[in-house]
Amino acid sequence: MNRGFTLLIIVLILATGCKSLEQKGIGQFSAGEYQLAIATFGQVLEKEPDNKDANYYVAESYRLSNRIENSLPYYEKLLEQEETFESYYHKGQSLKSQGKYDEAAEAFKASKAFTQDDRQQALADKEIRNLEYTASIEPIWPNHKLENYELLNTSGIDYAPVVSENYLYFTSSRGGGGIYSAVGQGYTKLFRVRADGIKVDVQNIQPIPEFRNEQGLNQGTIAISPDGNTMIYARGNSASKKDLPDVSLFASYFRGGGFTEPIFMALNEEPEFWNSTPAFSSDGETLYFASNRPGGYGGIDLYKATKVANGDFGNVQNLGPEINTAGNDLFPRPMPNGEFYFSSDGHPGFGKLDIFVAHQDAGKTVIKNLGPNINSRADDFGIFFTDFPKEGFLTSNREGGKGDDDIYFFQDLTPKPKVVNVLLNVTTLATTESGGQEVLPQVRVMLYDQNNQNIDGNFSNQNGRLRFQLEPEQTYSIIASKNGYFNKSFRYSTNGKTPRQEELIQEVTNITLDTVVVLDPLILEKAIVLENIYYDLDKADIRPDAALELDKLVQILTDNPQIRIELSSHTDARASDSYNDALSQRRAESAVQYLISQGIDAGRLEAKGYGKRQLIIENAQTEEEHQVNRRTEFKVIEITQ
Repeated sequence: MNRGFTLLIIVLILATGCKSLEQKGIGQFSAGEYQLAIATFGQVLEKEPDNKDANYYVAESYRLSNRIENSLPYYEKLLEQEETFESYYHKGQSLKSQGKYDEAAEAFKASKAFTQDDRQQALADKEIRNLEYTASIEPIWPNHKLENYELLNTSGIDYAPVVSENYLYFTSSRGGGGIYSAVGQGYTKLFRVRADGIKVDVQNIQPIPEFRNEQGLNQGTIAISPDGNTMIYARGNSASKKDLPDVSLFASYFRGGGFTEPIFMALNEEPEFWNSTPAFSSDGETLYFASNRPGGYGGIDLYKATKVANGDFGNVQNLGPEINTAGNDLFPRPMPNGEFYFSSDGHPGFGKLDIFVAHQDAGKTVIKNLGPNINSRADDFGIFFTDFPKEGFLTSNREGGKGDDDIYFFQDLTPKPKVVNVLLNVTTLATTESGGQEVLPQVRVMLYDQNNQNIDGNFSNQNGRLRFQLEPEQTYSIIASKNGYFNKSFRYSTNGKTPRQEELIQEVTNITLDTVVVLDPLILEKAIVLENIYYDLDKADIRPDAALELDKLVQILTDNPQIRIELSSHTDARASDSYNDALSQRRAESAVQYLISQGIDAGRLEAKGYGKRQLIIENAQTEEEHQVNRRTEFKVIEITQ
């Protein structure tokens, strides 16, 4: 046989073989069997590393099966042969998922040169802005620590944990049941296990007993209503062509002592739509879920449906562009306080899916990334709180895990603040006739907080002592009272009187403070001089310095609502009797009017001008002696019960 002819036959056989493999791979790709397509086109690339179609289908298979980090060398091969927006853009996404942010930004910038499409330009610009913002993301909960729940996870897929009635429900590929050809892992089923918060009885995991897990398809992302009577989960990816073509939501209801067989929900609308990741509102009246149905803002959007009369859910609404992006937004988790948690690869994040929280601030929706102690450059999703916001579960396929998607738990490890006990020793004294002070026992002392709420009170002992326990950096009011004495109130602050937290060494530190309260005897008709009440010459106007002294009398009257007083004014001996009487009366009335302006009832006040008729120093010669005679006094003229 001619040697040239033989070589031609061999080349034709090889070409036919490669063509056959490509057709097989295209069929697998079209059927969503991405893992099979990767293997098939891998064989093509072993022989033809530069095969454009093979590189394209492998790159897209990794991207569409959520493994875009593995697609980088294939998009780079495509770019060697033809520069396109799509190849540069997906290269940027692959680099971003690997944490190579600077290189990713360059790829996104390069993509803009190969499109005139405004939407594609906007997509690239948003990715560039997101990467610039990523460096400034701070943890929302800086002391939350995330740990892989190794005893719960397998080498396969474990994700989407939720807790209901002391059971943890989750999705897992454990237990066999065939291989899902899109990702090369086992089909997933629903499981449950006893749980107390984040403590899980990992020895007794069982398939969900409420209804039967089906074979040859994926079941997962379960949601359980607050009353425990409705279960909604995602079901799809069946190997059978007779089954539904995509993922849909199914519902099972508690009826007659058990749960019903799951049924297709009307909110799925078309069987060709992808619907998954359901979650109930805290009142059970709204169901949130993710869908790729037409009319959204990106690949997968978040929607909500409200409960209708028959108990089903309808009136489906997109959550809008504040939540949804041009990327994928899914795994909703609404909270009773109005915060809304979800996962997204379209908001500024560290790589693929990150977990975000949305809340309202002054009528605007504010979106925040939970931060680098929760999120990674891999997929992070499906958050569930067992004690909001201190602890709970989430799912991640980050490096260092046990399998593919793994369940993690998180806890708030904020150090407990060191305790400072502030002990206030109060001593109660009385003013004596000689002007000195002596111990006054059995004084009633009441303590009020800064909101004027009574928080403690007691009587001083025979030594005039009692003690209160206060808080650091707080302001209090103290009121002391005893029959036969003027009540007295004053403010007491612990601000600046205790060490700062960072200065504390011991777990408990006791600080002892002291204060003294002095009560004056309450005696009818006994004149009490108000010091420093001065008037300008021949005037009765209240000067600012006199107002400060009168404010002290306002406090006495406020503390002692049972008394009526006479407020009197006296002049020195200079000038005539009639002039001094008129001037002192005007001054006394002016002082009374000031007290009234400060809220004191006029019925409790009498003004009396005595002129020079009650001189303390007769025949005063010096200005100091005249000043002693020019005085303002008050005396209690009535005590009511």
